[in-house]
Amino acid sequence: MMSIKKFQVTFDCADPERLGRFWCEVLGYVVPPPPAGFATWEDFKDAQPPAERDAWFACVDPSGVGPRLYFQRVPEGKAVKNRVHLDVRVATGLRGEERLAALEAECARLVPLGAVHVQTLYDGDDACIPMLDIEGNEFCLD
Repeated sequence: MMSIKKFQVTFDCADPERLGRFWCEVLGYVVPPPPAGFATWEDFKDAQPPAERDAWFACVDPSGVGPRLYFQRVPEGKAVKNRVHLDVRVATGLRGEERLAALEAECARLVPLGAVHVQTLYDGDDACIPMLDIEGNEFCLD
């Protein structure tokens, strides 16, 4: 059996480009070059039928290590808690106050981008910070 090594994470959303650009800022991702035959993404959008314009957006890890993120417009809004969410690993290997400080610093960076700080979970040794992205999707700083 073949082992799958590459995958993408897909977000259903109302505004794919806005949400995608938010996640570019969070993760240091970039917008890939436009499809072959198009000089810019605007040229690509202009060539699409009106109903398909701005229907999706993608971004990639510039190092090529992380998964591609794909954002697709859907008509329904978010109604319940995510069953899957991203953990943004900003304090790997840190413990105690050092871990908490690293998480709080990243939280402070993301709030001005539109993220919402839900709560800080800290037991004196371990910590994480649940947050919401700009469309209300849960994610954690870990």
